[in-house]
Amino acid sequence: MTGTSVDAVDWSRLRTGLPEHHPVEEVPRALRRLVRRGPAATEEDCHPLYSCLFVPGGGLPSAAAAALPFLTALACDPANGARVALVELLAALNGAARETAEQGTHATWREEWRRQGDKITALLADPLPNVRRAALLLADDDELLGRWHAETHPAVRLPLLLALGTRAATTTGAPETGSPGSRHHFTGAVEAVLSRVLRDDEPVMKVAAVIARASLDRDAPLRHADLLLDVLADPAVRPRFEEIWWLPDVEIPFTRDDVAAWVSGLLDHDAPAGLSFVTRLAEAAERTADDGLRRVVLDEAWRHLVLRRSAAPTVLPLAARLLDCADDCVRLKAAHLLAMLAPDSGPYADRLAALLDDPGTDEISWIEATVGDFARWALVRLGDPRGLPGLVESLWAPYREQFGRSWVAGDPRRPEMHEVLAPLREHADVLLPALLEEVRQDHERHGAHGEIMGTLLHVAEKWGPDALPVLPVVLPLLKDTRYSMRVVDVLLAMGPAAASTASAVRDAVVLDHPGNHYRTAWAAWRIAGGDDGTALRLLGEALHDEQASPHGPVLLLSDFGPAAAAHVGRVREVMENADYGRATAAVALWAITGDPGATLTVLEQVVVRFTGDDDRYGDLAEALRGFLRIGTVTPAARRALRLIEARDSRLSHYRDYRAVLDDQNFRSTIAAVLALP
Repeated sequence: MTGTSVDAVDWSRLRTGLPEHHPVEEVPRALRRLVRRGPAATEEDCHPLYSCLFVPGGGLPSAAAAALPFLTALACDPANGARVALVELLAALNGAARETAEQGTHATWREEWRRQGDKITALLADPLPNVRRAALLLADDDELLGRWHAETHPAVRLPLLLALGTRAATTTGAPETGSPGSRHHFTGAVEAVLSRVLRDDEPVMKVAAVIARASLDRDAPLRHADLLLDVLADPAVRPRFEEIWWLPDVEIPFTRDDVAAWVSGLLDHDAPAGLSFVTRLAEAAERTADDGLRRVVLDEAWRHLVLRRSAAPTVLPLAARLLDCADDCVRLKAAHLLAMLAPDSGPYADRLAALLDDPGTDEISWIEATVGDFARWALVRLGDPRGLPGLVESLWAPYREQFGRSWVAGDPRRPEMHEVLAPLREHADVLLPALLEEVRQDHERHGAHGEIMGTLLHVAEKWGPDALPVLPVVLPLLKDTRYSMRVVDVLLAMGPAAASTASAVRDAVVLDHPGNHYRTAWAAWRIAGGDDGTALRLLGEALHDEQASPHGPVLLLSDFGPAAAAHVGRVREVMENADYGRATAAVALWAITGDPGATLTVLEQVVVRFTGDDDRYGDLAEALRGFLRIGTVTPAARRALRLIEARDSRLSHYRDYRAVLDDQNFRSTIAAVLALP
C-alpha cells in the first residue's frame, strides 16, 4: 500500500460518521500518516480513524468500506508498527457492520470484506503472537476451530480457548445458516477440545477451559471447584497467569487475582455455592499467607454482602480474621466490611479501636481513605464513642484541598460525609463545633461556600433542634439561590426553636422558580404557626396548574388537614391518575377528609405491587410512611410486607455500602409498620 493508492479514491463522495466534526478528508490523511510512519506508527495514529469511521449510535458510514482495503493492507504489512491496533480497528468495524440497520452501507461493507477475506484470514497465522491474538476477533467459527489445532503459543491458545467457548454458546440454539447440523457439529467439537484441555493441559489452561465451558454450562465451575481452588491457590502457578492470560483488545494481562474474581462471579447463579467458594478460597489463602488471594476474597465477600443479607454470618468472621493482616490493603478492606456489618460486628469493637491510628492505605485497588478511617466509621456505626474524636476531620480530609472526589459506582469506597454524620444526632454537641470549624476554615481558604456547606446543611436537617448553633452560619444563605431552599429545610427540621426565622423565610423566595413561592410560604407558616391563608392559596393555585407537576403541592397540602377541603377533588384526581406520587396524594386525601378508606387501598396497592417485579423504592417508602402516619395497615398490605421482609436480596437500588444502609432503613420501617394494629 502507498499514499498514492489512497489518493486514487474519490473521497469527496463519501461521508464519515460525524461529517460536521470530522470531514472525510481526515480519513485519507490518517491512512497516509500510517503509511508514512511505517515501523514508528502507533495505536495513537489510529485514533482519528475511530472518530471518522463509526456512526454514533451504531452503524458505519460510507467511508468505512472505502477504507477497508487500506486498513487490511496496513494490518498485514510486517513493517508497520500499529498492526495490533489496526487489527482491533478492523474487528470493531466489522462488529459495527453486523449490528447496523443501514442495509446499503452494510452490503457494501460485506462485499468489500469478502474481497479482503484471504488477507484477513491470513492474520490468524501471522508470525507475531500478538497479531494472531488480536485476529481472533476477526475469525468465524470454523476458522477459530481450525486455528486451535495449529496454534502452539500459550498466550494465543488461552484466549482462543475462551473464544471457542463463547462462540459455541452463541451458536447453540441459533438458526442453521450453513449445512445441516453444522452448529451442532461445531459445539460438539468445542466440547471435545475443552475435555482434552481439562484432562491433559497445564493448570492455567484448565482454569480457562472451565471458564469456557461455563459459557455452555453454568454449573461447570461448581463441578470443577476443587480444580479451580487448587490452581488458584498454588503459589508456584501464580506467575503463569500473567504470562499467558492475555485477551484480544485488552492491553495488559490478567493476573491470578483477576481470574480468581472472574471465576467467583461465574457462581453468582447459585449464591450459597458462590459464597462457599469464597470461604474455601479464604482458607486456601490463609494456608499460604497469600495476600493477593486475601484481597480477592474480601472483594468477593463484599460483593455477596451488598447483594444478600444471608451472606453476613459468613462474611463477618472472614473479615474479622483479616483485621490484623500485615497487608495494608487487606486490613482496609476488612475494616470496611466490618463497618458495613454493624451492628453485628460489635464483638470486634476493641480490635477496630486498636486500628484508629492505622495509616495504611490501599495502593492496589485505590480505595480512598486509611485503615483508621474505616475503623472509625465502623465504631461510630456501632455507637462506640471511641470513633468520635477526629471523625469530622477524617471525613473532610479528601476535600480539604480540592472540591470533589472521584469513584466508580458499585465499587467499594469510603462513605459520604453526611451519611456518616447524619445518624449521630445524639453526639451533636461533640461533632457540631468541629464541623462548624471546618466550614469556617474552608470559607477562609476558598472565599466561597464549598462542599462542606452542603454537608453542614444536610446534617443539620437530620439533627433538627440539636443543630441550633448553625443558625448564625446558615441564615445569611437564605439570600443565596444555591442554598436558600436547603436552609429552609434545616429551619423546618428545627421546628419551634427556629420560629424567629419565619419572616426571613418569607423573604427567601427565588423569583426565577415559581415552585419556591408556595414552598417558602408553606415553610414560614410551618415554622411560625398561626393562620396564614397565603400559603394555602399559593398551594391551591400550584395544585390546579395544568402545566406543572402536582406532586410538590399535594405533598405540602396534607399539613393543612380539613382547611384544604376546597381542593379535595383535585387531590383525588391526582391520586387516581398520577404516574407517580399516588401514595403521597392518597395520604393528603386522608389528611383532608379524615377517611382512610381510599388511602389505605392505594397504599396497599403500592406495597402489593412491590412483591412482584416492581422496584420503585421511592413509592414503597412513601407507602410505608403513609401507613405510619395513619396508624394502621391493611391485612393484604401486612401479608405483602412480610413477603418483602423475607427477601434475602437487599432492599436498595445501589450495589455498594448504600445497599446495606438502605436495606437496614427499609427493614426498620417495615418492622414499625408491621407493629401497627
